[in-house]
Amino acid sequence: MNRPSNDPRRQTRSADGVNISRRKMLKAGLAVAATTIVADSVSAQAARDLLTKAVPSTGVRLPVIGIGTNRFRTGDPAWTARLRDTLSAFSRLGGKVIDTAPSYGDSEQAIGTLLADTGLRERVFLATKLDRDSVADGRQRLAASFAALGTRRLDLVQLHNLRGAESLLPLLREQQAAGSIGHIGITSSNDSQYAEMEAIMRRERLDFIQVDYAVGNRSAGERLLPLAADRGMAVLANLPFGRGAQFRAVSGRPLPGWADDIDCQSWAQVFLKYVVSHPAVTCAIPGSTQVAHVEDNLGAARGRLPDERMRQRIASYFDAIVDG
Repeated sequence: MNRPSNDPRRQTRSADGVNISRRKMLKAGLAVAATTIVADSVSAQAARDLLTKAVPSTGVRLPVIGIGTNRFRTGDPAWTARLRDTLSAFSRLGGKVIDTAPSYGDSEQAIGTLLADTGLRERVFLATKLDRDSVADGRQRLAASFAALGTRRLDLVQLHNLRGAESLLPLLREQQAAGSIGHIGITSSNDSQYAEMEAIMRRERLDFIQVDYAVGNRSAGERLLPLAADRGMAVLANLPFGRGAQFRAVSGRPLPGWADDIDCQSWAQVFLKYVVSHPAVTCAIPGSTQVAHVEDNLGAARGRLPDERMRQRIASYFDAIVDG
């Protein structure tokens, strides 16, 4: 007669004292492993499916949806865990562009810690900003960003709101030549700075500009985006949801039938696809601190993008809602 084995290599005991065979444990472990492999395979396929665009000056290809981090902060453990999950999901699904700034509280420190904890640094395109006027102050501020982000190389450094354009672009080029910075650029999210931004773009050689652009805020598309295309500059689009105003405008409204024609399953995806379908826009960087939002946003980097006719239809539809 078969008897239960007393060999500890064949049995283990659960916390409530019930014997569990090693074979059952192995099967359970294999089932978990298989589920993990399938999940990883789905994530890998999703990452491969992401639409990308090339940076004109270097040819580096970036997914058309990134992440803004103005609300990333250190301190509260629960918040930190949420941010870790958000960045992990972002990377797992193929996201690359992470945009931050030293003026976003301690966002750089939070991101640096999270990238170190998750081992994701080499998988992302890390962008920050410089917000000083003098070379001495700029050099000090840049060193602090390297330290906070825990890296020896930044993929993109931008002059924040055009600050220090006269004095600090040479510093950024010096760092770029030394290999510490991959790309350089300038940013704005204020129409009143557009004329100055255009002047800088015309006289300087830049890899990137970053500007506010959305279906409800299209003024950058009149001159800045065409000029960026003419000058071979990549474009990061910030505030693609119009600081939340666009969601408020469509609150309670179902997606129109034509959303299926561009493979959109949410208003966020409609708004983002409008932005990244502009020929000059390289990547939109919506702010995200939740896994669900990252998953939804990255859905806009898959499937069909609007053509010019559809772009006009989206703009007209949104304008009618706002004016209505």
